[in-house]
Formats: sequence, C-alpha cells, structure tokens
Amino acid sequence: MKSRKFIDSAPLSAKAGTGGNGSASFRREKFIAMGGPDGGDGGRGGNITLKADRETDSLIGIFFSPIRKAEHGGPGRRQQMHGKNGADLEIKIPRGTQVTDAESGEVLADIVNDGEEFCIAHGGKGGRGNVHWKSSTHQSPTEKTDGEPGEEVTLKLELKLVADIGLCGFPNAGKSSLLTQISDAHPRVAAYPFTTLNPIIGTIIFENYSRATVADIPGLIKDAHLGVGLGYSFLRHIERAHYLIYVIDMAAVDGRRPHEDYLNLKEELKLYRGDLMRRPALVVANKMDCPESADLLAEFIAETGETPLEISAETGDGIPDLRDAIFTMLNT
Repeated sequence: MKSRKFIDSAPLSAKAGTGGNGSASFRREKFIAMGGPDGGDGGRGGNITLKADRETDSLIGIFFSPIRKAEHGGPGRRQQMHGKNGADLEIKIPRGTQVTDAESGEVLADIVNDGEEFCIAHGGKGGRGNVHWKSSTHQSPTEKTDGEPGEEVTLKLELKLVADIGLCGFPNAGKSSLLTQISDAHPRVAAYPFTTLNPIIGTIIFENYSRATVADIPGLIKDAHLGVGLGYSFLRHIERAHYLIYVIDMAAVDGRRPHEDYLNLKEELKLYRGDLMRRPALVVANKMDCPESADLLAEFIAETGETPLEISAETGDGIPDLRDAIFTMLNT
C-alpha cells in the first residue's frame, strides 16, 4: 500500500469572518403605527483557531488546502434580534507545530501539547443596530453600522516532531531496524541509503507500562547543517528530543570508519544547535554480528573514549540491554 506523503512545512492564509451588519428597522405592529427603532446588532464573524491533535502527524491537509476562511456573522434583524455569530473554524495540526508570520518572520506560537489551541485570526465585531441611537431628542434614528472585517493573516507552519528520544545516525546505520526492535513502529527497511525519507515515531512500552516515544531521523551525512543530503530538512525534528541515541554502523558496510561517523554526527548536531551536545545520550554499536565489527569496535573505543552498547538490530542481540539502558536514562 502506498504510504501517505509526509509534509512538515506549509503556508497558510487565513481570513476570519466579517461581522454582520446592524439593522435599521422600526417597530411596525397592528395598532402601533409609529413604533420606535428596533434594529438588532449583527453577529460576530467566526474565529480561526489552530489546535494540536495527537492523531494528526503531518501538515499535508494544510499544504493542499492553504487558504482557509471562517463564516461571516449574520445581519441584525428587527425586534432587536441579534444576528447569528459566524461559526468558528478549527484547524487540526500536529503537536510540535511552530507558527510564524510569513512577512515579518516573527514566531507567534509554538504548539506542543495535545489539545493546545492558538487563535490565529479573530472574527470581526458585528455592526450596531439603530436602537442604540434612540434618545429623547432623536426618536427615529436611521443610523446603523456595518460589521467589521475579520483579521487576515499569512503564516508559515513548520513541524518539529515531539519525541522523548531522537535516533541519530548515518544512512544504513540500522536506525529503522533498531526502531522496529525496540518500539511498535514498522518503518521500511532495505539495504541501501535513505530508505527513510521522513521522520518516523515509535513508542516503547516498558515492563512497568511506562512509555517513551522515539523518532527515527532520516540519515544525516557530513555537512547536513549546510543542506547536504536529507539532513537539513529533518535536523529540526531532533530539536525537541530530550535524549539522543547515536546509532553507529560498527561493521563499516559503506566503507566509512565508525569512529569518524560518530565524531561527524556530533559535529553536525553541534553546528546545527550547540545545545544538542548537552542532551543526555547513549552510543550504540550496531551490526555487532558481523565478523569485522570486533576490531572496529576496539578502534572506536580508542579513538573516541566511548564504550558503546553492543547490539545487532538484525538478530536482536543486545536489544533487552538497550531497552534497560533507555529506561535508566529516562528515569535518571
């Protein structure tokens, strides 16, 4: 089955509803020939609100429908009846969506928590009916006001995934296979680079029924922070991760030295956002089932001073120990 397109950036033009016009009517009933003014006020225009929804995982809906308008308010009516308020428009967005003014670049909101709301455009006020102008010296006012226009905004929405842990690694390091082993996610796995073309989130359920979310960030390469490869597009998805796991291909199947991969990964993250270096992290030596991995692991330890957790995402060796280490990291 073809997977749904992942969209993590989208423009949005929003126009709130215009308020309804006030009424300039007069009371006309049997036996009351010259009733006074009874024009009601117009209804308020509809607001437009963004709402974080845990079931929404992409900005695809906004990307393909970037122009949104709320309902206008109804006009005031005779007998001082208030016009109908325009229906508010609620737009569901993924958790972790940042809202930016497209013209000024000002960040207006960072919507992270499920159910969190942010009104991006307020509806216009309804106009006033002629009843408001009645006085002892002005018995038959015809004055009324039109409804005010609703706010109109042009925004840029950018998704930064919300996850407890971010998996960092070069293409073919085995992140997708590892995510399959430790969580409920089932990403595509293949023996060639860049099989993961968009971030994927899985959930780890521990023995005490506590949970942690893990994001598989598409493979980074050297100079990713400058826009090389896929890394630049998806580096922002690691910003919200509280913890990091460096996944290293210890078998060097693509011809790179594992210790150089690790140092390059750290350098790319540092150049993108220096505070990422202060996040608690685990280093994982993957593909330890391969014969050449033992010698490369010794070289890795000598060059980096790190002693990684040894696993094989292919065979499942070391996965229980890794889950225990993740649980300890999350609860320390």
